[in-house]
Amino acid sequence: MKGLLRTEMEMVIPFHDVDSMGITWHGNYLRYFEVVRCLLLDKLGYNYRTMLESGYAWPIVDVQIKYVKSSTFDQKVKVIAAIVEWENRLRINYQIVDAKTNARITKGYTIQAAVEIATQELCFVTPEVFQQKIRPLLDKSQS
Repeated sequence: MKGLLRTEMEMVIPFHDVDSMGITWHGNYLRYFEVVRCLLLDKLGYNYRTMLESGYAWPIVDVQIKYVKSSTFDQKVKVIAAIVEWENRLRINYQIVDAKTNARITKGYTIQAAVEIATQELCFVTPEVFQQKIRPLLDKSQS
């Protein structure tokens, strides 16, 4: 999966995340997306605490998920996230794949928009503080 910045994590599907048939409950995939998104934002140096300190909230305004195949209790998976848009909104693409076979289990995306906390106004252009974090990545990709 391509993107301006990418990260991944491995995890084992825990018993408390599955239904009585041993299949991962569909809502848990969004939680897995959130965990890897936090890792991605940490890697960028602009996590949720930093966002708040800079005067912006970044609520999710859209989410899409496609369930390709089921995951099951005790299955080892990779959860992958990549920033693919950032100029006017933040779009992060996700994939969950089997750690052994790389078979796709789930894919999706989230879209977040910057909101200035002081005014509660939606920003139609990504704030400068976020652009400062992205610029070094753009410079690397162009060289």
